[in-house]
Amino acid sequence: MPCGGDEDLTKRLTVYISALLLLCLPACQGSRVPSDSAGSEPGGGAAETAAYGRYEDPVVMRVGFKVPDSRLNTGDSNDNNPISRYLESLTNIRVIHSWEAKGEEPFNQKVQLAIDSNDLPDAVVVDRDQLKKLIDSDMIADLTGTYEQYGSELIKDMYDSTKGEALGDASRNGKLYGLPNVAINADSLSLLWIRQDWLDKLELPAPRTFEDIEAIAKAFVERDPDGNGKRDTLGLSAYKNIVYGTKPHVNGLDSVFSAFHAFPTNWIRTGSGEIVYGSVVPETKEALAKLADWYKRGLIDPEFALYKETQEPIISGNAGMFFGPWWMPYYPLSEAVALDTKAEWRAYAAPLDSAGKFVAHMAPVTDRYLVVRKGYEHPEAVMKLLNVFTRLERRRDPNTEEVKKLDDFSAQTGIQPRAYYPFDLLIDYSGAIEKHYADIQQALHGKIDPDLLDPDTRVIYERWLAEEEQPKKNLEGWKAANSYKYGAAVLSTTAIEGVRSVFYGSTTHMQSVWPALQKLESETFLNIIVGDTPVSSFDTFVAEWKRQGGDQITQEVNVIVKSREAEQMSDMAE
Repeated sequence: MPCGGDEDLTKRLTVYISALLLLCLPACQGSRVPSDSAGSEPGGGAAETAAYGRYEDPVVMRVGFKVPDSRLNTGDSNDNNPISRYLESLTNIRVIHSWEAKGEEPFNQKVQLAIDSNDLPDAVVVDRDQLKKLIDSDMIADLTGTYEQYGSELIKDMYDSTKGEALGDASRNGKLYGLPNVAINADSLSLLWIRQDWLDKLELPAPRTFEDIEAIAKAFVERDPDGNGKRDTLGLSAYKNIVYGTKPHVNGLDSVFSAFHAFPTNWIRTGSGEIVYGSVVPETKEALAKLADWYKRGLIDPEFALYKETQEPIISGNAGMFFGPWWMPYYPLSEAVALDTKAEWRAYAAPLDSAGKFVAHMAPVTDRYLVVRKGYEHPEAVMKLLNVFTRLERRRDPNTEEVKKLDDFSAQTGIQPRAYYPFDLLIDYSGAIEKHYADIQQALHGKIDPDLLDPDTRVIYERWLAEEEQPKKNLEGWKAANSYKYGAAVLSTTAIEGVRSVFYGSTTHMQSVWPALQKLESETFLNIIVGDTPVSSFDTFVAEWKRQGGDQITQEVNVIVKSREAEQMSDMAE
């Protein structure tokens, strides 16, 4: 997540998580060593007893905790609240916060300090570079056996949905050193969201190409689509940092670059097999030239670089188009529609590339890892907690009365239970959203009985029907219905040519020069688009990027990736 002025945006984006619901009941994978039976999954056998069994004697676990943005106003605390008390009642694991930090950057700094001082809590969530350092320093436990023995069938199913990539990313030499999050495939894609009511009023066709987008933006600016007699409507809204680079969010321009087969901030393999940094290739220059032309012609919001919060023109009702993920109806479109109920937003897979294909950068399969301090007596307790709150998050918890109490607490306070899980680590099926959509379509067309839908898909299905019957009557229902009806629908019906970076993390030389190179890049891109410097300055940027350390970093990345691939080939041969 980018830093700076988008911190408030980050706070609000968490609301969409409730939409990422699971679909398939976990399959049985055989017996494993059992633990205490209390609180285990009904009918799950010995394996699920081990996964969900409650300790007879209390177990203490000290964790590093990321403080959520929500505030408890019920007399509770971060480590003693309805969610923490419920998890403790199921497991008999007492979670104590060794330290707390609010915000992504402060949390990462606390983790880094704990690593540098060799003072890890019993369990904590770390990023990719921190995981590498912890493995190199022999500071964390090998969780291979713990995962095999105590991992729930639900979690194993979700990891299996990545075809081994998630667990492989957290492993070294065949040993599992962290429990990774799982990225949902759908979250990688950035779609073009358009005011459909404006599009219809001006009798414009649905967009596919760059030319289509240009024509629509021009019409939105010049032809008064909101009918107020003022020239106050905008074409394409944008984000001052230009691209997000990994997972897209509101107003990123990643899709424009992808249509040119340019992938800024990512490491991409060329046709010759070499790995290059996507921000310095000729295709990126082409994309910048296109964006600079749009800005010069007034097709891009002329004030996009000045907003404190990038979503401002969308919520205010001035913007007619922006790029964003499938779940945009959760935010910011829910707020935009609340202020103008006449607004109708639709998603499109555009722009297409010169061959008519929709090309997109795919996010990494995982980027965070739950690790356990080497020497902690109960590594299985970490696994058990992850099992329990994942089951709760994915609406699989069989304790219906207690879950209802948590739902009531959430409804009364606006606090999602996930905000107070001991670890900020969400796991899902990689294809969860597309599967939801497919099952809903089957039910809508009478091919399956809606009663056979899993509980979460059934909720979305019912909201879909309610929204069709009484549009915009219930905005909570509108969020889910429109995210799936329009966002997930496009993803499920579009042939997507996905491109994934071949390298994540950092190299030795990156540690000293990368911040300066990133600053150089972001300033160059912004200056070119707004016309402060000519498109030809891109060539100067590339030369300077290479001179300031980019060439050396590129060599390091090539060595790391090729070494890793050689190891993988060797493992396959064995």
